[in-house]
Amino acid sequence: MLSPNQPLQNLNDADDEIDLLALLGTLWRGKIWILAAGLAALIIGAWYVLFAATPMYTASSSVALESREQQVMDIESVVTGLSGDTSTINTEVEVLRSRELIERLVLDLKLQDDPEFNPSLLPEPAFSVGKLVGFIKEAVLGEAEVVEPLEEQRVIDGVVSRVLNQVSISNLRQSYVFTITVQTQEARKSAAIANRLAQLYIDDQVRVKFEKTEQVTKWLSERVVDLQISLEDSEERLKTFVSNADLISPEGLIAVNRQLKELRERRALLETSLVAKQQEIEGYKNWLATGDFAAFASETRDDILNRLLLNGDDEAIQKSRLETRAQTLIARAEGEAERISGQIAALGISIEEVSARAARQSDELVKLQQFEREAEASRLIYEAFLSRLKEASVQQGIQQADSRILSEAVIPSAPSSPKKGRVLALSLILGLMIGSGGVLAKEMTQNTYRLAEDLEQKTGYAVIGQIPTIPARRRSNVLKYLTDKPNSAAAEAIRNLRTSLRLANIDHDPKVIMSTSSIPGEGKTTQSISLTQNFAGLGEKVLLVEGDIRKLVFREYFDIKKKHGLLSVVSGDIPLEDAIAYNDTLKADILFGEKSAINAADFFSSAKFGEFIEMLRSKYDRIIIDTPPVLAVPDARVIGQKVDAILYTVRWDYTMKRQVTDGLRTLETVNLRPSGLVLGQIDKRGMKRYGYGDYYGAYHSYYES
Repeated sequence: MLSPNQPLQNLNDADDEIDLLALLGTLWRGKIWILAAGLAALIIGAWYVLFAATPMYTASSSVALESREQQVMDIESVVTGLSGDTSTINTEVEVLRSRELIERLVLDLKLQDDPEFNPSLLPEPAFSVGKLVGFIKEAVLGEAEVVEPLEEQRVIDGVVSRVLNQVSISNLRQSYVFTITVQTQEARKSAAIANRLAQLYIDDQVRVKFEKTEQVTKWLSERVVDLQISLEDSEERLKTFVSNADLISPEGLIAVNRQLKELRERRALLETSLVAKQQEIEGYKNWLATGDFAAFASETRDDILNRLLLNGDDEAIQKSRLETRAQTLIARAEGEAERISGQIAALGISIEEVSARAARQSDELVKLQQFEREAEASRLIYEAFLSRLKEASVQQGIQQADSRILSEAVIPSAPSSPKKGRVLALSLILGLMIGSGGVLAKEMTQNTYRLAEDLEQKTGYAVIGQIPTIPARRRSNVLKYLTDKPNSAAAEAIRNLRTSLRLANIDHDPKVIMSTSSIPGEGKTTQSISLTQNFAGLGEKVLLVEGDIRKLVFREYFDIKKKHGLLSVVSGDIPLEDAIAYNDTLKADILFGEKSAINAADFFSSAKFGEFIEMLRSKYDRIIIDTPPVLAVPDARVIGQKVDAILYTVRWDYTMKRQVTDGLRTLETVNLRPSGLVLGQIDKRGMKRYGYGDYYGAYHSYYES
């Protein structure tokens, strides 16, 4: 045998696992609901396609980007073409979707007068939220709301936004081709918008280039005028400077500098000669002072002085004559020195004049060259801008677009949406998904038991009986139904329960059987009575004991009135034979319960009650005790210690799973394990409604209804 807690541990482990087969089984059982949801969604989809949806027509035109610019003339373009890189392509896609271009499209095709894009042109509905609000305001405030007409630009903006929603631009991968797709309610309108948008895009490129070229031309014209004035000013400054300045050529300036150099060289030579002459005069004077006329004559090589030295005149006369001659030579040398000094002074003046003239002419030449460069630079810039202005003026009339229309949109012959097949298929799939989700959600939120295998899997106990609902309006009619319809599904289910109970333990046929449940109203009493009748039908001597002495219900099943019952017999007040009642329909003895001030749990725990059970074993073949619910009172746990088998009833689609678990755990805490579970009061119609009809259908069809 399993330990008391083992089944509940298995229950917790099983809850953490996903049973795919069980999931599929749940979907299969709910197939009617799933198919109904799919059919309903399919009908809604068909209604939408046929009546609700507005047919939409799609048209597409293609524009190719010309990345290779065609040069009509050998003139550099003022505005360059498009490069064709990814950034440029993405930019052009946004240009095609720009509000400015779409607004020109709207105005060009007068789409603001089309009710599809301007809902204000549609007939006003008979009922609207706005009308209702206005009516309430008028009723409450006593004044009607004045609806001001929309401004024209606001209308245009709204139309542009709606057109943008109907236009899509895409770039074919690895190409320079743009596809313009337009979807409207009219086929011709879609094609017209797609083609016109493509043409406006081409025209816009030409317009942009023309405007840029015109802007450049205007700017160049203004700059050429300014540059012409600047050139004229430069030339005028040059002309004025030339007329006022003593200008020479660079070659003449070089000649002046050469003259200045020669003058300075001549002065240097004269200064050297002057120094030599002054030294010579100084020597003469020294020789004259010392009277060394021989050295004087040798140095000067003067013939007269030499003759005087050779003349044999008187020494005094000779000396006088020599001194006179020497002084004459000194005076001559000094005159020569004065002449050289005069020449040096004259050269100095000339050098200063030539140097000043050279410096002045050099400065003027520098200024002249600067004025000439400025004039030349102004002339070059002016000529360049003038040439560019002429080129730009020529290009104004030969601008080309950077794109061309590759293919025009054709008028669609059939609506592109709604796609009937796709809508119907998606509706069916969505309906089936919703139905499946609903079935699974209902199954997940379902907190009761509907299948025996589910009950076995969750509890770990075997289900040895599945009892359908007995169609008796009153409890007193239960036995009559089972007697009158012995081949009914309910009667056969009781027989199956009896057989399963006896075979649960072949070596030990249970003699004392206790019937209990988790909560009241699960059918355990009806099951006890039915099982009693079934055992009695085998010829056994059976006693049915009402063990629920708190809530006496046997009198609702049997029209028998007994003054004394279970408590009186156990306490020894009366003998068993005086307390029991025999029922012909039941074919068994019945021991009714009776109310008492004695605590029921204490009563069933007493030794007298144990002795009473043992006495019953000797008198009867089978004793069936109907006990209170396990979760209500502890009576069942006490009585269970003295019985051979415990039948635990779970009402179909009624008892909460948590209640079943708690009830079984309550028994296991006192080392009691049910011999088997009974899934009772199974509703045949409910089984079909929940999708379990196939499960029980074949079983029920075998018996009489």
